[in-house]
Amino acid sequence: MSIVGIDVGLKRIGLSVSFDKNIVFPSKPIFRKNRNQASKEVSEFIKEKSADIIVVGLPKGGSSEKEMERRIKHFVSLLDFNGKIYFQDEYGSSQEAKNSIKGVMKQKRDGKIDSLSAVIILQRWFEKNKKIEKEI
Repeated sequence: MSIVGIDVGLKRIGLSVSFDKNIVFPSKPIFRKNRNQASKEVSEFIKEKSADIIVVGLPKGGSSEKEMERRIKHFVSLLDFNGKIYFQDEYGSSQEAKNSIKGVMKQKRDGKIDSLSAVIILQRWFEKNKKIEKEI
């Protein structure tokens, strides 16, 4: 069983995966040309990892919260996935990811921050849902 974390952005989609609920690995991000291409590539990733659950970050707070929630949920509806889908508050995950690599590597627009954000989203979900973890 595996669980995939997803940080949906307008330019890049960060991905992470956990096979045992204890360790979350960042994966190669997907660069978004359009929603159909991106949803196809994310669906392929989910299938490749044999995911049973996906956890998608949703921004809570901010002036564009409702619009981003609508866009993200629409994107998720395009995925070819029949397992369980959970949404997790992603507020501040990008800044937390940036802070975690500060001084370690130069920040580029290569999507590493997005995938580290997906790691944080999945870790937060595990922490919040300890009872679900016992079922995994």
